[in-house]
Amino acid sequence: MNAKQIEGKVARTAKQIRLVTFSSLYPNAVQSNHGVFVENRLRHLIASGEVVSRVVAPVPYFPFRSSRFGQYAQFAQVPTLEERHGLTIHHPRYLLIPKVGMNLSPYLMALAALPAVKAAIKAQGGADILDAHYLFPDSVAATIIGRMLDIPVVMTARGTDVSLIPRYPVPRRLIQKACKSAAGTITVSAALKDALVGMDVDPEHVTVLRNGVDLGLFRPLDRQATRHRLGLDGPTLISVGHLIERKGHHLIIEAMPSLPGFTLLIAGEGPERPHLEKTITALGLGDRVRLLGALPHAELPELYGAADALILASSREGWANVLLEAMACGTPAIGTQIWGNPEVIAKPEAGILMTERSAKGVADAVRALFGPRMPTREATRAYASAFSWDATTEGQIELFRKIISRQPRP
Repeated sequence: MNAKQIEGKVARTAKQIRLVTFSSLYPNAVQSNHGVFVENRLRHLIASGEVVSRVVAPVPYFPFRSSRFGQYAQFAQVPTLEERHGLTIHHPRYLLIPKVGMNLSPYLMALAALPAVKAAIKAQGGADILDAHYLFPDSVAATIIGRMLDIPVVMTARGTDVSLIPRYPVPRRLIQKACKSAAGTITVSAALKDALVGMDVDPEHVTVLRNGVDLGLFRPLDRQATRHRLGLDGPTLISVGHLIERKGHHLIIEAMPSLPGFTLLIAGEGPERPHLEKTITALGLGDRVRLLGALPHAELPELYGAADALILASSREGWANVLLEAMACGTPAIGTQIWGNPEVIAKPEAGILMTERSAKGVADAVRALFGPRMPTREATRAYASAFSWDATTEGQIELFRKIISRQPRP
């Protein structure tokens, strides 16, 4: 689809809320799983019929498209304008300076994205809210744009933007300033709200709206057929996520010698893959551990359903969507006791939390889960059914309308 085809104004009713959704964490034609959690929340919000939106998803500038430049070449391949699931997405380019540019990135992003935000506003005849996701640099940049265009900003904190980035003095101060100037702040877990309050953010200014799960997409499927196709025999564990150190895939692999008879599937791609391959070979696990690479989001339900348990060994998470996705397919979860995980794995039907984040902690948790009190797949699915997107959608609409009601009429 070309730019002219999707530049037309958005049709809406008089009572619909007009958003411009702003985040560098948003899927695109090249990176279909990138920030899919932001897209999922927005799609359910749009489906309510009470909101219209265009998306501005900034992408780092890179001049070369050759694959020899790896991830940077993918940035160059992202279209400047595209449509996904009926939503128009603008991808302005901003200058990202490695290592030394962290403190400048919100300003560079705001400067580069401003024309795209203006174009999105014009296309839908105005904007009531600038809906920003991830606090730094995205939401800080959004508050800069919001002040320039006199549009209230609602920010959503999602994980490392609270648990990691505020360790750096300048980003911390910019996040604090953005939280004070924004019309509202959303966190996807109570733990993230507590952390923001610990940064002197007014608790009355923060709303907890947890992520949900698409119960239509993530549902029990023909488990035996999938297991037969994948050649699975015996208890199967699955780990899903980007192959980076903090996701803890290496800890699960290191636990496998203590779990004879178990098979491990790892879905994801990333810079840790060579290290994980070496670990698998060194431990002699080539016949029991498989690296599946990155998979489209729509293919995960079959994989979750084929497994007997999901393991999330992360060191940091805000609200890990993979936990609920697996549970909705009837597969219980094992997670580390960090941030939002205890809010998701809150009952025995959901799974179990590790006593420690280590290979031993993984192995102990697996043995405990697979004991006599292991939940039935039906009970796990029933638990996940309480986490539909409905409450989150209603909470966003309520917050947006409250903010709009406080704005002076033109």
